[in-house]
Amino acid sequence: MNRRTFLASAAGLPFASRSRADDKPKPTKFQIACMTLPYSRFPLARALTGIKAAGYEFVAWGTTHNEDGKSAPVLAKDAPPEKAKELAKKCRDMGLEPVMMFSGIYPEAKDGLEVHAQRIKQAGAAGVKQVLTFGHTKGGNRKLWVERFKQLGPIAKDNNVLLVVKQHGGETGTGEACAEITREVNHPNVAVNYDAGNVLDYLDKDPIPDIKTCAKEVRSFCIKDHRNFPKDEDCGPGFGEIDHYKLLHPVAFTGLEMPLACENIFAPLVPRPEKPEGVDALAKRAREFLETVIAGLHAR
Repeated sequence: MNRRTFLASAAGLPFASRSRADDKPKPTKFQIACMTLPYSRFPLARALTGIKAAGYEFVAWGTTHNEDGKSAPVLAKDAPPEKAKELAKKCRDMGLEPVMMFSGIYPEAKDGLEVHAQRIKQAGAAGVKQVLTFGHTKGGNRKLWVERFKQLGPIAKDNNVLLVVKQHGGETGTGEACAEITREVNHPNVAVNYDAGNVLDYLDKDPIPDIKTCAKEVRSFCIKDHRNFPKDEDCGPGFGEIDHYKLLHPVAFTGLEMPLACENIFAPLVPRPEKPEGVDALAKRAREFLETVIAGLHAR
């Protein structure tokens, strides 16, 4: 068994394989999710109802929301796992399956190891399969990352969770750089999340050649597009300069479950919606765009 097979099986995911009946590769089971993050100026409850109304079956928990005029965390870093379980039940009762949550801390932070471990336990209790982490835009301590990820891997395995690291500028600004770290860690529960928008934004680098260098390590995406013209600005998928057909093509036939978590759904150049209904409309547009791309890729 090679590492790729082990990575899928140990995470409770079907390994990419070919059907014995027709010898065709199995399509990736893309899980199109909306993060609550685009709704951060509104209460979490409104975010969830809006995401469901926009036609999503999957949700990714953001970081904070405006609750009674104050910024409140979706889930505190020291919250007991039972709190995460309660939130997950609330989502499922609405017909939304939570697939991802933020670590909310850099891996090299003083208490980074402890907080990541707690986040993994929260996710495990909630049945959330992935915990997302990333480094500082100015770079991080790679040696410490590897050391801590090696400690966190077994904890993630015990909780049936994947710890996924995405690009965020600096020394981990590309998928290739993140994959070098996960390969060195060499644990089935530590993998790569791909954020094409960040690659184009922070490094001004084309993400299409980059994802080809790390596709075998990718287990999820933060969906975010980017424009360099006429304004340097992140935006929703299909509004920017990234070709999502080319982006998802390298992972379109893995046979795996793979969340596509929409982190940015907004239109470039124009102001963001003042009312949640405007965010709902953009969330729906992002879902429909991704569904169209996926249908086209799988039809081939």
